[in-house]
Amino acid sequence: MTHPLRALFIDMDSYFASVEQHVQPHLRGRPVGVAPMLAETTCCIAASYEAKAYGVKTGTMVAEARRLCPGIQIIAARPPLYVEVHHQIIELVESCIHVDHVLSIDEMICWLPNNWRSRETVSRVADQIKEKMKHTFSDALRCSIGVACNGWLAKTASKMEKPDGFVIIEANDLPEKLYTLKLSDLHGIGTNMELRLHSHGIHSVRELCATPKPTLRAIWNSVEGNRLWHKLRGDHIDDYGDKPVKRSISHGHVLPPDLRHPARAIAVVHRLTQKAGTRMRHHGLLTSSLELHLRFLNQTSWSGRAIFPETMDSLFLSSSVKKLWKQRPHLGIPIHKVNIVLAKLVAEGQFTPSLFAPAQNEKINRLNETLDAVNSKYGKQALYLGGAHDAIDSVHAKIAFNHIPDINIED
Repeated sequence: MTHPLRALFIDMDSYFASVEQHVQPHLRGRPVGVAPMLAETTCCIAASYEAKAYGVKTGTMVAEARRLCPGIQIIAARPPLYVEVHHQIIELVESCIHVDHVLSIDEMICWLPNNWRSRETVSRVADQIKEKMKHTFSDALRCSIGVACNGWLAKTASKMEKPDGFVIIEANDLPEKLYTLKLSDLHGIGTNMELRLHSHGIHSVRELCATPKPTLRAIWNSVEGNRLWHKLRGDHIDDYGDKPVKRSISHGHVLPPDLRHPARAIAVVHRLTQKAGTRMRHHGLLTSSLELHLRFLNQTSWSGRAIFPETMDSLFLSSSVKKLWKQRPHLGIPIHKVNIVLAKLVAEGQFTPSLFAPAQNEKINRLNETLDAVNSKYGKQALYLGGAHDAIDSVHAKIAFNHIPDINIED
């Protein structure tokens, strides 16, 4: 059976580092590493291709990056900038083809309409996207595009000729076009799975493609083995359907030395709680569980949990986390990392409020709506509860590559 081209996958090249090179022209053509903070003990969360040529990659410690690549420019990450540019890129791509799923800050997938599935048409669309990128931004900000019969193969194609690549995998290219790849190049095959494949005598993509479906299912010990067998053959497997139901909202922060004393760390805890509450309300959710996780400088850990009736009230969450804070052990030991988790989430439309205090509930809702509205209009730190005051300038936004950022709320 012949499978038509279905998916166009866009992967931004070294996104964080490329954005920095775009907005700072003097960095173009130079090795750049982006780190969460300017400290030798942290790691690079992105590296430009000039730095990658020296062996610097995501996860390389800053001190090691300097050793591998003398003269590398280490830049402190600026998440708000990356989110802003991300949304500009989405708007740009939308002017060429509809973006069906934003998968992360640097990846998106577009399903091809029936009359756009020829090689000529998708090549024209890809060229249009790249030209608009160059015209709107600069040569520093580039993307690689993959087109294939399913989303998984399109993602694979986007990785095959980086940077600034464009690869089409048609049904009649399979499976031979995949043979040049390593097993670890395939999405879903990590270090442990690669070792498991080796233990079954599979050491190359050629051998993987020749493996029967029942064997792959047995190796994966799940239906994912079956799904991979079909993906390798170009069958349409929808990995990018409806968004999963959000089960929890969490925020964490590794504390720099000046915030590790408990008297200052509590401000960070309040700040993270308020950020989580804002995100929760943005998604129209309520929580009935708040968890506080602490890692102390002596490498011990502690967790506490509060259970309560469903709420989206930041004042109540602030009071709850304050009570949990008082229950922590090791009162005099500095704190290295804090995490807040709001769990047991329920959609606002599926929640029945209490019948005993409707007027009070209405006042609380208006207070939180005002809090969010002011911050949306005047800045994400314009209005906050007092407990977070000492951490306002110390806790900055972070971006996880698999988290879809929203420009209207603080992530």
